[in-house]
Amino acid sequence: MLISACGTPSHTVVPSNSASSGAEAPVTPIAAAKQCGPTSNVGVTPGVLTIATDKPAYSPWFFANDPSNGKGFEGAVAQRVAELLGYGKGQLRYVSVPFAQALQPGDKQFDFDVNEFTIDDSRRANVDFSSPYYTVAQAVVAMKGNPAAQAKALAGLSGLRLGALADSTSMAAIVGTLRPKVPPRTYTTNDEAKNALAAGQIDALIVDLPTGFQIVTDQLPNSVLVGQFSRTSQATDHFGLVLQKNSPMTQCVSAAIDSLYADGTLDLLAHQWLADTAGARVLD
Repeated sequence: MLISACGTPSHTVVPSNSASSGAEAPVTPIAAAKQCGPTSNVGVTPGVLTIATDKPAYSPWFFANDPSNGKGFEGAVAQRVAELLGYGKGQLRYVSVPFAQALQPGDKQFDFDVNEFTIDDSRRANVDFSSPYYTVAQAVVAMKGNPAAQAKALAGLSGLRLGALADSTSMAAIVGTLRPKVPPRTYTTNDEAKNALAAGQIDALIVDLPTGFQIVTDQLPNSVLVGQFSRTSQATDHFGLVLQKNSPMTQCVSAAIDSLYADGTLDLLAHQWLADTAGARVLD
């Protein structure tokens, strides 16, 4: 699915049942509500849908650091999924789980986690993924006056000091695509990474494109969006909800995501909450 402005694709949502871990065809949303709804007792808490994300919950994915208000792109997607599964607002419970912890093996204390998780085969041994709800390229953010701000191509960044969140696909993009000459620096939160960029400890920060727009527009004065990675590169991400490995809810949640794709809801939510990324220069 292409989400576009003025005829130019800016966001892409790709439905793919193969992204979920189950081998069987996904159930319909109506059947999903019956199989995984409040009376199903398949969740971690009977009658309640437990939704996790990291803390703080950053914009534009969430709004006002409150995952429960149903605002921000991922906050809204999570609430729509819950509705399709048959849960009312009074039956939702939100918990905080660090990004890396959610991807570790073992029992989960949530039914699904929404936190810009890239669907990655290397992670499938530990967790399940839903069908993808958003596709996004990586982007480069730098401070005005830094040499990184003048880069015209990805190759121009290889000799600079780069940073990204630990265990993220942004870091994977640095290592696998940019292949820097200087070891990249890792950070546990976006706030730490932004502070390092502002302090000159790194020359450029690699983040997903909507987050990059949010940083330069609202969060970090004198920062600039240098450009985005090509969407044909290996640095393109497909975001999916994370569930416990072999969770009985995986197919239900994927069916809900597929329904939101089919009826255009994902398009509408992306237009509402995410910046139009069509104008971001592509760094080949």
